[in-house]
Amino acid sequence: MPESMQKKTEVLVCVAILIRHGDRVLLNRRRNNRGAGSWAPIVGHMQYGETPEQCAIRETREETGVEIGNVKFRVITNDVFQAEHEHYITIWMESDYVSGKPHVNAPDEESDVQWFFWHSLPQPLFLSLQHVLDGQTYPSQTTHDKVGAAIENPQPLHYEQ
Repeated sequence: MPESMQKKTEVLVCVAILIRHGDRVLLNRRRNNRGAGSWAPIVGHMQYGETPEQCAIRETREETGVEIGNVKFRVITNDVFQAEHEHYITIWMESDYVSGKPHVNAPDEESDVQWFFWHSLPQPLFLSLQHVLDGQTYPSQTTHDKVGAAIENPQPLHYEQ
């Protein structure tokens, strides 16, 4: 069977970046890849030895010409793209806009780049972004238990005698 016809079974890791500029977020319309035609944040594959923060900065610069800062981890999503038979673990980072006019800098990957108000996002949305909006994240965005709560407020262990 030709390699192009074989089903992929590996799980890949990518980084998605929510870039904030006031009450707006930067999205691009995907092209020639998974989720083609949908609106997504900047998304890219990590390179060997790269941190998620470094990946976020590099991908944003490469795809849009925008500089970002204050890059922080947000959540993780588990994204299975059925039509493409691709499975990704997406590390979500958030950042602040620093400078640069957004433009399509990777026309083979995106067809448009625009700022959108968070309360009026365009359709259709990229699967990974829809998972974030639906709260399908790790840790859950709807949980009352926050990451680090066990470290910040340690509780004594109680053992049954």
